[in-house]
Amino acid sequence: MAASPEYDYLFKLLLIGDSGVGKSCLLTRFVQDAYNEFHVSTIGVDFKTVTTMVRGRLVKLQLWDTAGQERFSVVTGNYYRNSDGFVFVYDATNRQSFDHIEGWLSQVQQHHECGPNTIKILVGNKADAVGSLQVSEEEGRAKAEQLGAFFVATSAKTAANVDMAFLTAAQNLVENRRKQKQQPKSASATGSNPMALGKVGPSGQGNEKGKCCKG
Repeated sequence: MAASPEYDYLFKLLLIGDSGVGKSCLLTRFVQDAYNEFHVSTIGVDFKTVTTMVRGRLVKLQLWDTAGQERFSVVTGNYYRNSDGFVFVYDATNRQSFDHIEGWLSQVQQHHECGPNTIKILVGNKADAVGSLQVSEEEGRAKAEQLGAFFVATSAKTAANVDMAFLTAAQNLVENRRKQKQQPKSASATGSNPMALGKVGPSGQGNEKGKCCKG
């Protein structure tokens, strides 16, 4: 008899954005609570896992850190399929990285349906560099609303809101999965459109932020 899985839910999240925006630093901060200012750019794809409690359920997140260089676009494109959510990251001190976000979304849409259950998070990283900011939080929130994404301003350096970014994704993925299970079978049998699924905000009540079993 096969052993029972050591988690209630398994989700795959991809971090996407220009090279140098801090994707790897965000991932390292979330998984290991560490920061390296001189982190080497990702070549191809990196991968980490973390297990966390969300609404009383044990959730395992597969976190894929994709390279931002164009020469790796074919390689990273293969990882977009079967992803449950995407974390789009820009550098708030680099306007160009913000302007490229829609291009990254278009690239994802070439490989992924991005249906109503797909969670999108827009992260404005390096928010701690107040004197060097080129993109305001208001602009970030407006862009997120345009893309149908959640917005979180983070700092991998200070750890500000890093957990919130990933746990917002996890909480909404769990909520969507639960609603899918509760959906009457007749709804899918009739070929009707999937019902709209609600979103849980970044600071919703009942959020559980403890992480464990990092790998």
